[in-house]
Amino acid sequence: MKREPIRALIVALACAIVANGADAAATVSAEARQTAHAAIERGLNWLTELQHERGSWSNRKLPALTALPMMAFARSDHPEKDRVLARASAFLLKNVHDDGGIYYKSAISITGGLQTYNTAICMTGLHLLNDPKLAAVVLNARTFLAATQRLDGSDRNGGFGYNRKGFMSRPDLNNTTYALEAMRLTQDLEDLRAGGEMTVDIDWGAALKFLQRLQVDPAAASADAGGFNYTFAEPKAGTHTNAQDEIVFNAYGSMTYSGLLAMIYAQLPRSDPRVRSAVEWAARHWSLEENPGMGSSGLFFFYNVLGKALNAYGVDELPIDDDTRINWREALIRKVAAEQIVDESGTTGHWVNRESKRFLEGDPILVTSYSLLALLFALGK
Repeated sequence: MKREPIRALIVALACAIVANGADAAATVSAEARQTAHAAIERGLNWLTELQHERGSWSNRKLPALTALPMMAFARSDHPEKDRVLARASAFLLKNVHDDGGIYYKSAISITGGLQTYNTAICMTGLHLLNDPKLAAVVLNARTFLAATQRLDGSDRNGGFGYNRKGFMSRPDLNNTTYALEAMRLTQDLEDLRAGGEMTVDIDWGAALKFLQRLQVDPAAASADAGGFNYTFAEPKAGTHTNAQDEIVFNAYGSMTYSGLLAMIYAQLPRSDPRVRSAVEWAARHWSLEENPGMGSSGLFFFYNVLGKALNAYGVDELPIDDDTRINWREALIRKVAAEQIVDESGTTGHWVNRESKRFLEGDPILVTSYSLLALLFALGK
């Protein structure tokens, strides 16, 4: 595989941006669209049956696990959509605190509430409802979330962790991407702040520098060039020794797509070498049989963030080598739909990671949410 011709193809593809979701769906065959819609309907039917009376799904102490399926319903045309979303949003609102955060608060919580993680995902889910009555909640959540950004001049400056301070506050790429997504997607609400009230935003420059520290040097003579890691301190995909005899962390699939997505939210242009190199990494390591570098660990989160990142990047094909381009939308639809566990009735179905329970992927609610969102992103939703 020759790197320079592929780089030229990446640049050319970056110029062929899809105009909107309808155009994206048009690049998917009628058969694949039908497959996706059928799997989505079964999955949403299954979630409808599993929603608790209080409006939550899964672990009520992690409201993000309610916000994620809520996002799938919000992007869908499911007949129970309005009823399901009303119950889910009512549950999330019960987790809103005076500080603006949206999280489960308990004096005996060993996780500290995962305040940043839950707030970022929940405020994004609520914003998707396009309900003016929720604007104040989301604006307060923006204020809370912005205050959780690490701005201390350390090598973690600019990033976000699971919590604002204390336990699990160490910034990482996953939480940083969720935070950047939440802040970018809700920024339009700042115009609704009361007169005289200061607008709220994060330090995007610091966030971008944090991202850059987690990316393997795009100019490195390495197959990992352009890929991303989770943190500076935790080699989730192992390590290797580089040409300078230094031990470096291996980049891997889900974090590389997360890094790409975060750079898009930071408004780096597609022509930026950091963006191009992340897409090149994705092309060189293309696989839907595993989370590249991690095997089955985090596989469905990988499908989710791959779909979200490439949909946001705005191309329908990736050049796998000099002679092969893959329609990632079709490929993702076929793979994710094939992994659905269809119930006997044939009208409901769910997903779960049957090989690895790591990263909570033994929870069928979470994995079903990831899968539905992956299919919706593949359709350009």
